[in-house]
Amino acid sequence: MARIVVVGSINMDLVTLSPRFPDPGETLTGDRFLTIPGGKGANQAVAAARLGASVALVGCIGDDAFAQALHDGLVAEGVDVTHVTRVAGIGSGTASITVAGGENSIVVVPAANGRVTPAHVEAARDIVRGADAVLVQLEIPLDAVEATLRVADDEGVPVILNPAPAQRLPTEWLSRVRFLTPNQHELATVLGAGDDNDFRDLMRRAPCAVVLTRGAEGAWFGEKDEAPEHQAGFKVEAVDSTGAGDTFNAALAVYLSEGLDNAVRKACAAAAIAVSRLGAQAGMPRADEVTAFLEAQG
Repeated sequence: MARIVVVGSINMDLVTLSPRFPDPGETLTGDRFLTIPGGKGANQAVAAARLGASVALVGCIGDDAFAQALHDGLVAEGVDVTHVTRVAGIGSGTASITVAGGENSIVVVPAANGRVTPAHVEAARDIVRGADAVLVQLEIPLDAVEATLRVADDEGVPVILNPAPAQRLPTEWLSRVRFLTPNQHELATVLGAGDDNDFRDLMRRAPCAVVLTRGAEGAWFGEKDEAPEHQAGFKVEAVDSTGAGDTFNAALAVYLSEGLDNAVRKACAAAAIAVSRLGAQAGMPRADEVTAFLEAQG
C-alpha cells in the first residue's frame, strides 16, 4: 500500500450547475446548487485514499459551519486528519464554482488555507519521513510550500508539485521537486516564459522532471533531459472537469512505484472517469474502477 502525505488546501465547494456561463452583468437561472467538499489538497488526499493508499493530510480549516463537515468528510474517506488544524476566528476556505457544458469557472477564497505555516509542515515531519510520496499545490502560502519541499528533501521523499494556481517559482525550489505536474500555461508561468513557447521546449527548460497535462489529449511526460513520451487521453462524455487534475495527481503518486509510464496511464484513466461524473470528490474513482476502465479500453 502506497503511503502518501498531502500538504494543501481544504475548501467547501459551492457548485452551481448552469445552462451556460453568464456574461458580465447578466443574471441566469441555474439548474441546481450543491455544497461539496473540495480544495486541491483535500481533493488529492481523498482521490489517493480511494485508490487504496494510506493518506495523511496537512492543512487548516476554520471554525465556521463548514469546518465540521469538511473534517468529517475526510475521516469518512479514511484520510488521517491528525495534522489538519482548526483555526479560531476565521472561516474555512471556499470555492464558488459554476459548471456549464462540462467546463467550470471558479473563484476561490483561501480563508483558513492562508494560515498554513512552515510550523505545520515541520510538525508533520515524522509522517513525511515514512511516506512514499508527498503531494503539494499552490493554494496555501508559499512559505509552507517551500517548507514542504525542504522537509521532504531532507527525508529523501519524492515530491509531486502541482503548480496551481500558477505563479513563478524559484529554480532552487523546483530543483527539489521530483515531478512537476502543470498544464502548458502553468508551466510557462512557473518558468517565467511565454505561453507561445512549444510545450516540449518548456519541458526541457524545467530543472526537474515534468508530467504535462493537456486535457483531452492526455499527458506528456519524461525524466529531465529525456525526450518526452505521450500518453493519449481516454474519450469520455465530459460532465464536470472539477477535480480531474487533482485525481490525476493523486493517481500519479499512488501508482508511481509501478513506473512512470504506467503511473501516467492510470492517472489519465482516473482523470477521465472523474470528468465523466459530477463533483470533485464525488466523482473520484476507486482502484477497481480504474482497473475495469482500462480493461474496457483494451
